[in-house]
Amino acid sequence: MTDRFRVLVIDDDPGVRDYMQVLVTRQGYDVATATGGEEALRLLDAEPPDLVTLDVVLPGMDGLETLRQLKQRLPDVPVIMLSGHGQARTIVEAMRLGATDFLRKPFEVEELELAFQKAFEKRALKAEVEQLRGRARTESELLAFDGDNPKMRDVRDIVEQVADTDITVLIRGESGTGKEVVARALFQLSGRRDRPFVKVNCAALPSELLESELFGFEKGAFTGAQKRKLGKFEYANHGTIFLDEIGEMSPALQAKLLQVLQDGEFSRLGGEGDVRVDTRVITATNRNLEQAVREGSFREDLFYRLNVVTIQLPPLRERRDAIPLLVEHFLRKYGEQYRKEVKQLAPETLAAMVRHPWPGNVRELENLVKRMVVLGNEKALVQELELRDTPTRGAPGPDGAAFDLPSLGVDLSAGGEVDLKAIGKRAAQIAEKRVIEKVLQQTRWNRKEAAERLQISYKALLYKMKEAGLSDRD
Repeated sequence: MTDRFRVLVIDDDPGVRDYMQVLVTRQGYDVATATGGEEALRLLDAEPPDLVTLDVVLPGMDGLETLRQLKQRLPDVPVIMLSGHGQARTIVEAMRLGATDFLRKPFEVEELELAFQKAFEKRALKAEVEQLRGRARTESELLAFDGDNPKMRDVRDIVEQVADTDITVLIRGESGTGKEVVARALFQLSGRRDRPFVKVNCAALPSELLESELFGFEKGAFTGAQKRKLGKFEYANHGTIFLDEIGEMSPALQAKLLQVLQDGEFSRLGGEGDVRVDTRVITATNRNLEQAVREGSFREDLFYRLNVVTIQLPPLRERRDAIPLLVEHFLRKYGEQYRKEVKQLAPETLAAMVRHPWPGNVRELENLVKRMVVLGNEKALVQELELRDTPTRGAPGPDGAAFDLPSLGVDLSAGGEVDLKAIGKRAAQIAEKRVIEKVLQQTRWNRKEAAERLQISYKALLYKMKEAGLSDRD
């Protein structure tokens, strides 16, 4: 069986058919011919072509009707229309019905070669785009839409419905549920996938720095502004901007964001004129924005602008069927990244992971699997999960739970020496991690509020979270 492209020539003139057969064969393609639309449609069932040339004027069924029926059966096959008249109305109708190109008879050999080249390139590009879309969908479903959970099916349905639009989307859910994964899925499945995707964490910067980060500034706008700086909105022009933790944005910046959403315009700091942008806005939050509106910390008009389409991500504890799939994915991912040979987890290990409530959601699961891959200690992973989940006898911990000696690396049965200093350090680390995790849960993983309650700086909290394996990524 040949791997060469097959071209179907449809023309009632035998001279034109013979001429086309010679030209197409010389270009390296296989050729089949038909004298009219009815015969051509019968040939489609026997062996579908890769490209069709179609005369507009045919006896019986005309070229436009043949085109319409052909496209119904083979929508992805490119069709080049040929005509001795080339009337504007006919050309427009042919393009509306799905023709790839239109050549007027008589045409030069180079014109036909170029038309073939363009048609096959367009078909290859379309196939590549569909492949990329499929890969993006597969990766996204693996990380966020896995399992057969009804809530995640709803998430998947909404993503597929709104991805290829410019509508504003608000992604809601606890910290670590995968809000950024969903935002990137919306981007990858949209018509803007070849344009920039710009992420901004609204909680990571003070208000005055966040304003210049989002909207840029002119030279001399403030002390140290040596030259003009473009903002993230300008970098995301014709693309997508993802505003993470939107609930942390100050009221003054909320007003400026509202202007961008309403008019597509903003002004840089120190700028006199407006800058116009075409940017799709996706936002995410783990806060209760309705409560923030009632308390006056979030603008009601902005809330309704952002809340056009809402995607609510359930916590991992409500979709435990996803845990084995996620574990397998992260094992493979970090095994390849760190060049470690990763064995399949023991059934009791996986069972412990499925039982665990995962207050840090997918992020906590990912960090735990990453640590296990790097350290290669599956037993320690199970012990850590059991320590988190089961109150044990011993000295009570700061949140009412207790430490057990094995979790502190102590084995008194051997009768050997005990490093009391190291045990104390380990106990302090466990206690600190538990307190931080508990406060983060109570503040819905609002790091700014948690830092204030813990009486440490925001930067110190991020460092301690990282040290304890509580990543600050969404």
